[in-house]
Amino acid sequence: MEHTRGAILVVSFGTSYEETRKKTIDRIEAEIQAQYPQYALYRAWTSGMIRRKIEQRDGIHIPDVTEALEQMRKDKVRTVIVQPTHVINGIENEQMEKEVRAFADCFDQIVTGKPLLTSQEDNDTVVECVARELHPSPDEALLLMGHGTEHYSNSVYAALDYQFKDRGYENIFMGTVEAYPAFDSLIRRVRAYGPKRVILAPFMIVAGDHASNDLSGDGEDSWKSRLESEGFPVTCVLKGLGEYEGIRQLFLSHVASSVAQLNKEQESGKPHNVRQ
Repeated sequence: MEHTRGAILVVSFGTSYEETRKKTIDRIEAEIQAQYPQYALYRAWTSGMIRRKIEQRDGIHIPDVTEALEQMRKDKVRTVIVQPTHVINGIENEQMEKEVRAFADCFDQIVTGKPLLTSQEDNDTVVECVARELHPSPDEALLLMGHGTEHYSNSVYAALDYQFKDRGYENIFMGTVEAYPAFDSLIRRVRAYGPKRVILAPFMIVAGDHASNDLSGDGEDSWKSRLESEGFPVTCVLKGLGEYEGIRQLFLSHVASSVAQLNKEQESGKPHNVRQ
């Protein structure tokens, strides 16, 4: 089928947890498609481990970015928007951009949109969205678990922690499971705050393996177990960021920026390979 208007490729890390996928990745894709029905919608996942697991377990093949773009080329798509659902501009996003650039000459136009947290305006929106969704009371502490990365973009997490406090949310703390801020620094600040109860929630698009095990699992090293060993009553809210309407709307705004950029490029006749 020839898509003369173009197509949107939604790129996610992926998840093997079907229930959270339906509430997050599937819903983000569905809302993008509903907003832009004139574009064909394609999917790609960047995690090879998760894609292999899905194929072995369910017999379903989910393409990576290169496979998806190759299929779009075969389908004679002429105009492409690539929209990641990644949280930050980290390793996964940089690899995605590299793969997209390899197809620069295969389409009339190709625009790569922004991850969730790219601008200060994005940060402002996400901080207010999380606070509104989870709204801890003054005698509670909300601990958010981000993924964390060795990439320099990891500094976004510490910046968000500061921004929560700067906006008056003294009892919202941002940490990561694999980088800084780590749990040990979080627990010191929670002790100092002295809440009667602690709420734990993932700061990830999906509430998948990290949320089920590292955050809320029964193992002695999970955040839940370690907090309970400190004497804090703990409530876990296993809700991925993709379930928040405000987060999905932010992704839609990033797609809208890409659509506007495409239109501008078409009017001006500038080079077709553009990153927002």
